[in-house]
Amino acid sequence: MKAFVIESGELKVRDVEEPQAKAGEVVIALKTAGINRRDLGLPKRYGNRPDALIIGSDGAGVIEAIGDKVSGFSVGDEVIINPALRWYDNSDAPPAEFDILGMPDHGTFAEKIALSAEQVEKKPAHLTWEEAGSLALAGLTGYRALFTKGEVKEGVTLFIPGAGSGVATYLIQFAKNAGARVIVSSRSEEKREHALELGADRAISTDSDWPQELADETVDLVIDSVGAATFNRSLEVLKKGGRIVIFGATTDDNVDFNLRSFFYGQYQLFGSTMGSREELRAMLAHMEEHGTHPVVDRVFELEDAQEAFDHLGGGKQFGKVVLRIK
Repeated sequence: MKAFVIESGELKVRDVEEPQAKAGEVVIALKTAGINRRDLGLPKRYGNRPDALIIGSDGAGVIEAIGDKVSGFSVGDEVIINPALRWYDNSDAPPAEFDILGMPDHGTFAEKIALSAEQVEKKPAHLTWEEAGSLALAGLTGYRALFTKGEVKEGVTLFIPGAGSGVATYLIQFAKNAGARVIVSSRSEEKREHALELGADRAISTDSDWPQELADETVDLVIDSVGAATFNRSLEVLKKGGRIVIFGATTDDNVDFNLRSFFYGQYQLFGSTMGSREELRAMLAHMEEHGTHPVVDRVFELEDAQEAFDHLGGGKQFGKVVLRIK
């Protein structure tokens, strides 16, 4: 079968052996797979190891084979993959055995995948294959950051620095579903317009003076994945006693901030990563209740995976970049 792999430090599409279902596993014939920013950093992390690793965390497809001791699924079922491995119940932090699909395990950028049936959920009927294949990682990350850590509710004002990421597109929709007011920032006028069309109440330029721009707003919650470039600026516009949730750092991982100002302001800082199966199921129910659809930016064929990586790496996307698998 065809797969997009890291091998000896290089990304390539090549033939690999088809997987077989062991006890407790299913084999899924994949139709689509979503690319995440995590995937872009895997070649550096994997290094020059000669063994080919199939990368990719998100995917959707049809169950083709079922191993022993699997119940609740049948051949032909349309399913999505939960990439948060071995994290079943909602908890303050993931368990020690938690990992993300796509390294060290073989991932979803392939025609087929074998994995534990515990990591599989039925595909929401209202979603296309392109939407379903790009759903789980970004959607689950946004859901946990917003509801579990951010405790969003009706009437809250949420600020999201960086409007174009896949997670941001879920945050906007989930927060509006919950009755929150949503403000986003982006350097791109086009992305700001897209965010407003998606439901954001206000969109400001990343290069503007945030305290001046938002002087008439009371920001209760910030959810940020940019990192050092926006952390202190976000604190400037967050109300005293407000909550800031961090789930990524696309700029510098290290941040300097004034501790005295922080504790006098009684700010609350939370870290968030992915989410549990319990939260994924809650997210799927939320999306079905509200008719929410993932935002798909562009779709590429598996054979053009490198082009898809380059597109995502260029930061021009609004929403998810997806691979279509024949």
